[in-house]
Amino acid sequence: MEEQKLSMFPSGITELKNKITENIPFLKEKESEYADRYKLQKQHDKGKLHAIERIALLLDKDTFREIGSKVTNHTTALGLMENTLPYDGVITGYGTIKGQRVYIYSQDFTVMGGTLGNEHGKKIAHVIEMAIKSKCPIIGINDSGGARIQEGVNSLAGYGDIFYMNTLASGYIPQISIIAGPCAGGAVYSPGITDFIFTIDDVSNMFVTGPKVIKSVTNETVTADELGSAKVHSTTSGVAHFRYQSEESCYEGVRKLIEMIPQYYGDRHTFRQENYSSKSQKGLESILPERMSQSYDMRQVIEEMFDKDSFIEVQSEFAQNIVVGFAKLSNITVGVVGNQPNYVAGVLDCDASDKAARFIRFCDSYNIPIITLVDVPGFMPGVNQEMKGIIRHGAKLLYAYSEASTIKLTVVLRKAYGGAYIAMCSKHLHADYVYAWPSAEIAVMGAEGAVEIIHSKEMKSLPKGQVGQFINEKAAEYRDSCMNGEIAAQYGYVDEVIEPTQTRERLFSDLIMLRGKSELINVRKKHGNIPL
Repeated sequence: MEEQKLSMFPSGITELKNKITENIPFLKEKESEYADRYKLQKQHDKGKLHAIERIALLLDKDTFREIGSKVTNHTTALGLMENTLPYDGVITGYGTIKGQRVYIYSQDFTVMGGTLGNEHGKKIAHVIEMAIKSKCPIIGINDSGGARIQEGVNSLAGYGDIFYMNTLASGYIPQISIIAGPCAGGAVYSPGITDFIFTIDDVSNMFVTGPKVIKSVTNETVTADELGSAKVHSTTSGVAHFRYQSEESCYEGVRKLIEMIPQYYGDRHTFRQENYSSKSQKGLESILPERMSQSYDMRQVIEEMFDKDSFIEVQSEFAQNIVVGFAKLSNITVGVVGNQPNYVAGVLDCDASDKAARFIRFCDSYNIPIITLVDVPGFMPGVNQEMKGIIRHGAKLLYAYSEASTIKLTVVLRKAYGGAYIAMCSKHLHADYVYAWPSAEIAVMGAEGAVEIIHSKEMKSLPKGQVGQFINEKAAEYRDSCMNGEIAAQYGYVDEVIEPTQTRERLFSDLIMLRGKSELINVRKKHGNIPL
């Protein structure tokens, strides 16, 4: 008998089975009844969890309350019988995650492939509306074959209602999408509007047009995984924000994120803890290499500067020349944006600009302070970047920082050159405070490049053997007279030059001082026009 029960769960994992049945007791009490009703085995045979099991893993024990369990289909067309689809293929309700209230919906692929019909769409739109009214996050678990063809335009209307509610919720409550199966056609645009998309290896698939359509239209042969796997969207397209190896680890990742971010835009979650906790910062001094041309990992700086193991990186595999994510500073939630010298020298390009701008706008929507760690050599040069529209994409970053009215603190660690210096939350974009480490260089360009332009005529007349020494001497002179943080501080572009070991305490003091910040400049208008 025990073997039969275990077979209802992937790979016979006893721990996972117990965790699921403990979180939603009715699955344990009426196991055989619900196994039949929810067709659990059908999903397990595909190596996937069922919609109700996914809810059980996500929510706190015994907190799920279902809404709309009796809803069913009312359309009879093309062989579809009325009242034959339980809960119309989507389970909706609410519960808590680590004590935080959330609304949730989970599409059931065992009910007509999880296809979206009229009532299905109405249920999802309704649960998003209730999340807005209740001022708490909405989590959507997507596992659907797309629009229910038998319901025609009613199916499309359902998608439209969902997109509208997603847009209404945007910036008001956090929206999280989990891709736990296929998500194709119009269905992809609901996750596309939401704040964070979680994907799972060998489970997730997202694309607007599938392999068959592409083959018929363009004659290109491509598999579903090549087109829209978790890896593709995490590394190449940038659609996904997180990628996990299993469903269980994915749901644990969602739980950690929910614990980190506010419940809604007015939630003072960020400042629930205000006591400074000291942490040795001596490690910061050893991270930066001696030479400007040497790389290092910005994640090491983040790990040293913020609370231990608190950093949750967003889009870690996409546009790796910039690092973004959430961290705690003495238990205060902050958003961190930092150039990554370890990847193409931390230069700003089209994708990095998009990635950072989107993250900045999320933080600003929920008044999460933004701490920017700068080590940037400039914007990426090249024909490819110009053709791709680096002007337009770089402008998004400038716009996002300028528009943000949350607390903005900036630390220049090493390089801050050219337009990228301005774009990385400089004083000119109304950063509240800008600090520079003693190693900081702030200028139009690097010293050697500047020397080659300024002294080009002199260098032409020099013997070849003397050019290198000449550049080194003039570069040192240029650094002393034009580049260091002290000079920027004299003009007020840097508020203070501080030691690395002082950074954490200084940032904490600023967060506390600025927690009630309000903007003095308020131009009356409907809204600006970000260069999308």
